[in-house]
Amino acid sequence: MNLRNANSADFAHILKLNESFVHFLSPLSMARLEMLHEQAVYHRVIEESGQVVAFLIAFREGASYDSLNYRWFADRYPSFVYIDRLVIDGRFHHVVAEVDASPPNPVSANFHAKHGFAEVGSQFLYMTNKHVSMQMRFVEPNNRFTAPNGVKL
Repeated sequence: MNLRNANSADFAHILKLNESFVHFLSPLSMARLEMLHEQAVYHRVIEESGQVVAFLIAFREGASYDSLNYRWFADRYPSFVYIDRLVIDGRFHHVVAEVDASPPNPVSANFHAKHGFAEVGSQFLYMTNKHVSMQMRFVEPNNRFTAPNGVKL
C-alpha cells in the first residue's frame, strides 16, 4: 500500500468510494470534489496495486468550505484541523491504533472504546517502561463492528 497526496487522476476513484458510503457522508460531485481539493490542507489517498482504496480530506480554519459542521468549528475556534471525510474501501476494514496503558492515557482509552476499538494485544516498548494496548476496529461490509472475540455490536 502506498500513502500519497491525492491528485485529479484519483478523483473518479474517490467519488466511487464516497458513493459506497454516501449513507454516512454527503453526496459528492466531480465539481464539488475539485473545489474541496483546492481548499484542503490535507488530501491523501492510499493505493493498492495502483487503485485508490482509501482517502482522507481535511481543512484548516479560514477555508471557505460551506459545510455546516465545519462552520460550527470555525465559529468557535481560531485554530483547528477539520477532518471532513475518511473513507476506506470495504475490502480494507481493519482500523488499528495503540493506546498508552502504562502510564495510562484514559482520554485516549475512552475515545477508542467509544468508537468501537477493542484490545487485540499489548506490548512493552523496547527499553522503556511504557506499555501499550494494541487496538483494532473491524467493520464488516454491512458496517457492523465485530469485536475480536466474534461478538457483533
